[in-house]
Amino acid sequence: MDTRSLQLFTHLAQSLHFGQTARANHLSPSALSRAIQRLEQELGTPLLQRDNRSVSLTPAGERFAEFARVQLNQWQQFRDTLSPVEQTLRGSLKIYCSVTAAYSHLPQVLDPFRQAHPEVEIQLTTGDAAGALSQLSAQQADVAITASDGPPPASFQITTLDQIAVAIIAPTIPCAVQRQLDRPQIDWQQLPLIVPEHGQTRQRLTHWYRSKGVSKPRIYATVAGHEALISMVALGCGVGIAPLVALEHSPMKSRIRHLSAPGEIPPFLLGIGCLSKRRQEPIIAALLAAAGSVTTGL
Repeated sequence: MDTRSLQLFTHLAQSLHFGQTARANHLSPSALSRAIQRLEQELGTPLLQRDNRSVSLTPAGERFAEFARVQLNQWQQFRDTLSPVEQTLRGSLKIYCSVTAAYSHLPQVLDPFRQAHPEVEIQLTTGDAAGALSQLSAQQADVAITASDGPPPASFQITTLDQIAVAIIAPTIPCAVQRQLDRPQIDWQQLPLIVPEHGQTRQRLTHWYRSKGVSKPRIYATVAGHEALISMVALGCGVGIAPLVALEHSPMKSRIRHLSAPGEIPPFLLGIGCLSKRRQEPIIAALLAAAGSVTTGL
């Protein structure tokens, strides 16, 4: 068993797609398949379940994927000790964050990291911030930007970057929503509401609506990601909630007004982190060290 085989299997365990892994590693799918078969023969057990439509890890495959990741990391650490003067980090780093965080906070961390460690390949995936911890748990990401109300579970190592203010938002364009809001007595029960699928902002929206005496609001749509929510509000579809940082960077911000007063809704914490058991890995540790110097607004 060599490190090349471990690298191929680690990539395949994440992609679960022979074509993607073959292309990423400059192999033909048949050559990749032979390499995996050799591993299975050497271990004496199937690592993958294959059919015409999908690939999945067997229980042995899941255990071997973790073993392979640890072995590759230890190999890289050992190589680094052989050239202590150079101390050049090499490898890849998978980062997960929301679209907003990718341009509002990630550059402050990533720019100095790239300058100090130019040989590290960055693989960025964007999605709903509420899914950050699950991405780390599944090791689909090495590092993620997270949103929380307090200290994370012990299994995660999180460095706080910022406090994020949020606001209830409404459209400014002439529309049915605007006419409802202009009435002397607003019927909050009938106002169409656009809600996040889950996460800190949804909890705050629910609490704010309850303060208006509404326990079951009229939900117009449930969306993933604040960017889509802001657009729907700006187009007159309903009322919603969003972090101010997302509003500030939105091309739709001129079509939005705030319904909540400044500070009326509690902020949440934005952080960057990893699984606690991985915080000493050289590349992850280097990124967290870069993040440690970034404390915007705290």
